[in-house]
This record gives sequence, C-alpha cells and structure tokens, in this order.
Amino acid sequence: MKALVYTDVETLTYRDADMPKPAKGQVLVKIMASGICGSDMHAFLGHDERRPAPLTLGHEAAGIIVGGDEDGRRVTINPLVSCGKCPACKEGRTNLCPERMIISMPPREGAFAEYVCISRKNLVTIPDDVSFEKAALAEPLACGWHGVRLAQHAIGKPLAELNCLVIGGGAIGVGAALSLFAFGARNIALIEPNDLRRETLLNIQGFAALAPHDAEIPALGTVDIVIDAVGYAATRADATAYARPGGVIVHIGLGEATGGLDIRRMTLQEITFIGTYTYTARDFIDTATAIFQGKLGSLDWTQSRTLSDGQAAFEDIRAGRVAAPKIILIPEHEE
Repeated sequence: MKALVYTDVETLTYRDADMPKPAKGQVLVKIMASGICGSDMHAFLGHDERRPAPLTLGHEAAGIIVGGDEDGRRVTINPLVSCGKCPACKEGRTNLCPERMIISMPPREGAFAEYVCISRKNLVTIPDDVSFEKAALAEPLACGWHGVRLAQHAIGKPLAELNCLVIGGGAIGVGAALSLFAFGARNIALIEPNDLRRETLLNIQGFAALAPHDAEIPALGTVDIVIDAVGYAATRADATAYARPGGVIVHIGLGEATGGLDIRRMTLQEITFIGTYTYTARDFIDTATAIFQGKLGSLDWTQSRTLSDGQAAFEDIRAGRVAAPKIILIPEHEE
C-alpha cells in the first residue's frame, strides 16, 4: 500500500509501506479520508518527541472495513485505544487510561495511509448519507465536545445564559464553538487572527468569528467560559484575562508547555481551570451521532487534497495559506 510517512523534520515522503495485519480483536480499515491535526503539524516540525521519524502520522479518519463478517461497513475511527479494565476506564474516563495508545504514535502507525488496523470496539458506523470527509471530523470535534461537557458541569448554569469565548479558529476551536451551540449556548465569540481563515469562519453559523482586538470581543473579566484551543503562553494569558470571577477556563490546545497563566488572578477570583485531553469513548460516540444528525452544522468548511499532496498541504498550513480550518487527505486507491 501507499503511505505518507514522516521521515525527517519538515519532510513527509509518499512511499510504499507494508500492508498492516489485524491482530486479535482488530479489523482492517480502508482509509477514505484522514484529517491533518495540529499534533501532526507539531510532529512535522520536529516538536513532538512522542512521534519520532520514521512514522506514519494521522489519526482523524474514516473508511470501510475490509474482510470478515463486516466487510463493507462504513466507519469513523476513534483512534484512542484504552485497556477497559483500569479505574479510569471503569469510570468511563477512557481518555485517562494509563495504558492508552493512539494511532500515529509508536508502536501504532497512523492513518495517512491506504489502510490501518484498529480495534473493532473503536469503530462507529457511518450512515450512507454522510460523507467520509464529514465523518472524519468526529475525532477533532469530539475534543471540543468533551471540553464543553466538562465546562457545563463546572459552571453549573444553563449555557444559554452565559457569555462564551473560544480562542483559535482551527478545527478544535470551531468544534468547541459548534459544541457550545449544540449544548445550548447562544452568545459565542471566536477569536481567529488569520484573515484568510476568518473569512471562512464568517460563513459558519452558531458563533461570531472576530479578529483580535475587535470591538465586539467581550470585555476583559466578563466571560463565563473561555476555551483555549491553541495552548500558547499568549493565549493562556488572554484566557485568564477574559475569564470573569468564578468563571471557567477550558484548556484544549497543546501549542507549548509552559507560561501565560495569571495564577494570582485565578486564585483571587476563583477561576476554574480545566485541562482536557481528547475525549471519552462516550464523547466520541455522542459527537459522531451529533454529526450524523446535523446538530453540528453543515460541516462544509473543510478542504480535501490527495494523500500524495500531503507535503504541500503541511507547508501551506504552516505558512497560513489555507482558508479552511481543516485539510482532509484522500488516499488514491487503485481498484
């Protein structure tokens, strides 16, 4: 099969790779769509020691089961595999399993390939009227869904009454904003500095897409829920400045590890900070269901490219030349 392999810093090689072989409990999935995640970009730039070259990246995927009694079943993939036996798994917090593994991290190759192996329990059936490109968004949108669910629990008030702010207009930020809307929030602002991308966001219903320092951005210290979908020191500083006394900050982004939080203000004003990692198995299913039922909008804001064009796609994203919040790579299967 063909795969797009991370072979060196800022280098992806489209080349032949061994066909994966399913282990017990796994199935072989023919990949039909696979999104580029921010974590893939971190690896591409050499900033993620967890993803050393050579490695096939990609974990936001949908496709078709090949072989066995479910041959032809259309599925979206939850790439996070957990043990199912530890206290976290038994509590339903599968994303905190100490043995968790995700495809696109050793020893599991990722989905920027024609085929991937995955546990059967990690698959959700896609209705025939839903495209693979939209179904592949279940993974990134589930991150926002998970964060919003935790924020709703922490704030303890109906979201319809609240002032919400999302920092970052990539797929994670857009997914968080759409999840806020699906959970009942109606006053949602999203800050995106890239003019090209922001033009695309203006056409998405459910939230206001604003430039930094826009007059419509809520005043500092007035926001009930702030979601940082970027995770840099600067965005964390913004999050702690925008949050109102007693407010909630949800931190999803993994841009850089340290800096930015105003701990003194957070302490004096009793601001709750929630670090969120991926999603639970239930969150993933609920997000996929919301996609299938149209509760997260039209989801027509992606751009598709061929898998062999992956190197150029990564370069364009890094250079800020992409208007879409998400690029989805499509393998060129030879029938």
